[in-house]
Amino acid sequence: MGLPRVLTIDFLHRAYRLGTLTPLDVVDVVIERLESWPDPAVWISRFPADELRAAARALMAAGGPSDDRPLWGIPFAVKDNIDCAGLETTAACPAFAYRPAADSTVVARLRAAGAIPVGKTNLDQFATGLNGTRSPYGAPRSVFSADHISGGSSSGSAVAVGAGLVAFSLGTDTAGSGRVPAAFNNLVGVKPTKGMLSTAGLVPACRSLDCISVFAATAGEADLVRRIAAAPDAADAYSRAAPDVLLPTAGLRVGVPVGAEREFHGDTANEALYERAIAALAGFGCSIVEIDYAPLREAANLLYNGPWVAERLAAVEDFHAAHADRMDPTVRKIVEGAVGVSAVAAFRGHYELEAYRQKAKAIFAAVDILLLPTTPLFPTVAEMLADPIGLNAKLGRYTNFVNLLDFAGIAVPAGFRPDGLPWGVTLIGPAFSDAALAVWGDRLHKALGEGLGIERAADLAAAPAPTGPKVDSVEVAVVGAHLSGMPLNHQLTQPGGTLVKRCRTTRDYRLFALPGTVPPKPGLIHQPGFEGPGLEVEVWSLPVAAFGQFVSAIPGPLCIGKLLLDDGSAVSGFLCEAHAVQGAPEITQLGGWRAYCAGA
Repeated sequence: MGLPRVLTIDFLHRAYRLGTLTPLDVVDVVIERLESWPDPAVWISRFPADELRAAARALMAAGGPSDDRPLWGIPFAVKDNIDCAGLETTAACPAFAYRPAADSTVVARLRAAGAIPVGKTNLDQFATGLNGTRSPYGAPRSVFSADHISGGSSSGSAVAVGAGLVAFSLGTDTAGSGRVPAAFNNLVGVKPTKGMLSTAGLVPACRSLDCISVFAATAGEADLVRRIAAAPDAADAYSRAAPDVLLPTAGLRVGVPVGAEREFHGDTANEALYERAIAALAGFGCSIVEIDYAPLREAANLLYNGPWVAERLAAVEDFHAAHADRMDPTVRKIVEGAVGVSAVAAFRGHYELEAYRQKAKAIFAAVDILLLPTTPLFPTVAEMLADPIGLNAKLGRYTNFVNLLDFAGIAVPAGFRPDGLPWGVTLIGPAFSDAALAVWGDRLHKALGEGLGIERAADLAAAPAPTGPKVDSVEVAVVGAHLSGMPLNHQLTQPGGTLVKRCRTTRDYRLFALPGTVPPKPGLIHQPGFEGPGLEVEVWSLPVAAFGQFVSAIPGPLCIGKLLLDDGSAVSGFLCEAHAVQGAPEITQLGGWRAYCAGA
């Protein structure tokens, strides 16, 4: 059996199980493709052919594909700011290079799952850039045009997958580096929630914002790799885990910028593809909601025009002090923008970011996800070199805010322009909505995309869909008669519900005592811009089947919607139709239903 032009995990899985291919067969083809691909700038270093063949033989000697090695025999690439034992880590700076003693946590997990690392890919030096031209190892090009940029900073990682040299790759994403290259190479790029994939063994760009990302041909495969790579890690101070955040499977509310905020810098081809993507989601029954994008755009400006640039200096401070002259000139200029940034400026930046975070919460009270252009432009290498900082800023218009505000994202292909170049859009959701985003990303990709990577004729329809969130239970926030010790709490405890936490809503909620209800119940109203004390809630976890029965028994005017909590999370919970509180006594100032009942 021959290999398809673009490798997929699904194809290799099926071939291995049928016995029509072995990992050694695949490695032989990969070696041949590596030698024949015309763009040498994709790679910084590779394992020698004999070592790749030895790795394949070792896998075969240890047994065939199995459930505990879900990536058995799958070749992959590693961005060269992520440690991979046996190869130097350079971060695209030869003077910085070192040979790690061990794999990064993520590479170790992928190797344990049976995947075979092929080599280290090129990047914008120190992961500083969205274009792929800032490397002494050359500027990789889009697989569709030798004149156009590959996107960055994960330039080589995207090209390696788009060209069919490997089946998936690791990139990183601080400002959009795992999404922009996906758009320029007809790929899916998963930008996980911060902390979901360990960054132990990653050369940081902005340590508090960095994410290790995944490129693959389809959303299902990118999400599979994310699941395998993800795990809490004591070696990473920013590592964290949380239950999957659910998104509606129907009736999704999709936020798009109001017309005045849809900036494409005159590129009408990309604008037309964006409108097509919006129409596709509307065709799935989604509600399209125009939002004020300005707060997100302004938050994005903090990444390079605010104190966060100091994190880039912090990452390479010692190297810069000794070897500034060995750095890429544009990267050096950006990093040196941090010189003189004070602690006062850093705190002011954090205050400003928190203000934008509150505005973002208000946006997500009205929508479930955002659908944004991945990037407004698709420049040539010549254009990029002529305006390296100005054009880079334009590339990040729709990406730079995502990690600052702690969102998850998946970039998917959105079709091809009249000039034959690919383009993409990105779905953005709350932290830990990664699995649910992948499901919607897969649906949109299949509706809009043309092929996989460089192979436009590939059949996308048959690609396995993501498995979706792993949900055994559903969390629900209660504010009144279902609180612990209250008359209806048994409706939660009898079907096996458990108390998860006690907390408060954000300050923009109001509470009313509803007249004539038995037992007495409150009505909770969300009013963006209102400044109250925040209201007491309990979050309970219910088995999935019990949650459905629970919701079906809720009497009007009460309903279930998304509540924003003061710990930054959003959870399904009780709300009330606004008309029902007309004339009802407001009890917001008491801070919750329990306090009201105690004084009644």
